[in-house]
Amino acid sequence: MQTLSHRTAMIFSRKNTASALTAAAATAVVALTASPCAVAAFSTTRGVIVPSSRIRSRRGCRPPSFATGAPLRAATTTTTEGGVDTDPVLPSFSTKEEYVSYLKAAGKLPSGFAVGTATGEFVSVEAPAMGKLPIKATVIHLTEGPTDSWAAVFTSNKFPGCPVKVGKSRLSGGHALQALVINNKISNVCPGGDGIAAAELVCDAVATSLNLSGGANSVLPSSTGVIGWRLPAKELAEDIVPTAIEALQTESAFAAAEAIMTTDRYPKLRSKTLSDGTRIVGVAKGAGMIEPNMATMLGYIMTDAMIEKSKLQSMLTEACDRSFNSISIDGDESTSDTVVAIASGLKPLSSEDEFRSALLEVTGGLSADLVRNGEGTGHVIRVAISNFPGSEYDARRMGRHLVNSPLVKCAISGNDPNTGRIAGAIGSFMGKFFPDESVDDMSLTLGGRTIFDNGKFVLEGDAVERELSGHMANAQLGEHDDFPRHQSFVEIGVDFGGSTGSDVTVLGSDLTKEYVVVNADYRS
Repeated sequence: MQTLSHRTAMIFSRKNTASALTAAAATAVVALTASPCAVAAFSTTRGVIVPSSRIRSRRGCRPPSFATGAPLRAATTTTTEGGVDTDPVLPSFSTKEEYVSYLKAAGKLPSGFAVGTATGEFVSVEAPAMGKLPIKATVIHLTEGPTDSWAAVFTSNKFPGCPVKVGKSRLSGGHALQALVINNKISNVCPGGDGIAAAELVCDAVATSLNLSGGANSVLPSSTGVIGWRLPAKELAEDIVPTAIEALQTESAFAAAEAIMTTDRYPKLRSKTLSDGTRIVGVAKGAGMIEPNMATMLGYIMTDAMIEKSKLQSMLTEACDRSFNSISIDGDESTSDTVVAIASGLKPLSSEDEFRSALLEVTGGLSADLVRNGEGTGHVIRVAISNFPGSEYDARRMGRHLVNSPLVKCAISGNDPNTGRIAGAIGSFMGKFFPDESVDDMSLTLGGRTIFDNGKFVLEGDAVERELSGHMANAQLGEHDDFPRHQSFVEIGVDFGGSTGSDVTVLGSDLTKEYVVVNADYRS
């Protein structure tokens, strides 16, 4: 996916801001990423209220707080008037059921939103011998009418998906939105048929079923999955989407987090309630083709705050740079990346600073979750770069060069402290792109221990070898786990010395046999 800077950004909202990041949140928020985003914002106007008689509200059934006696850190979820929030740094979990319960408790939708999902089947025109394949649809509905207060950031890939083209058209046309529709399994990218017409057919089905005053133009589509296959628009429009609309409910965003997954092993959801009661809830998917500019990912951020468009524009751009544009799993950029923020505008916002911090916390948490949930991920690598002799953009490039090194990835996968590979990757980047910059004062740490300083490695003794290998082993995840057991990282520090320069953080993952297995048989 492309960095938010290179993408067209669109803003949904009404007047917003959210809670300040705690110190723990800072560890989850990834460092600012590259390039500048083109952002277009629209002023907030109250749309016609379209009641949704199909929505089942179960407001009286609020899930209890969830806490787990985690071996690394116990959960400290906070119950507020808006519901239960996720922790800035998630606790440890011992079972999938604990994780799911935690997210369900924290997934209370902001006011003015409803979510519905459904599963169906289709037969691919391109590969009919594969038989019937499953596909899911998700509908997010603004129950109180359309909003002009929305924003989105799209991939900058030169072969964007047809839904991305439709979304950019919605943006440039200044259309208000009242619904989002997302399907998995098929990305609708450069298909043999008319992919734009297929996406519009699905949007029209949503608008017709919900009786939206703005018609198909008030629906934003997204697709993720196999590239090159035709979207089964007829099945989606006539069967799956109407069923998802029948399932609309105003209680939780968890169903959406589950339904948008492809090769994801578990759902990803983050939430934050501000002191004034306004709420931000975000869901995201992505496990492979993860590389800024954004990663292969879809992200949807819902808020009931009223927020001024220029403020939201600035906040969303910053949040994306510091999160989704600072991660990499495999170095491949996607054709379908979309991050959307949309506001129902039902609650006044008392602090823009608090909203900004909350948005950073939600996007930072989701981006870290994407890496931890990467295809075949066995370790999450966190690279903290200090005093880089260049811009933050270039510092992130160096960080991604390091975490994308196959040699570094494989060493970490095997808990092998082959530290020369880390220095080699850094030296390769600096020699190619910053040949005139000195690295004489550079120092490296692994797991907090200095491993390189004054131009020499500091690695003498078996005890150091065991310590470094143990640090990697302690951060290891199960490649097949269907929930995140812990939030540990393989910690790499790169300090170029001095007191000036750029400081960033980049997340990446190792390279395992399971990654190859998943991507060797992706379509089935």
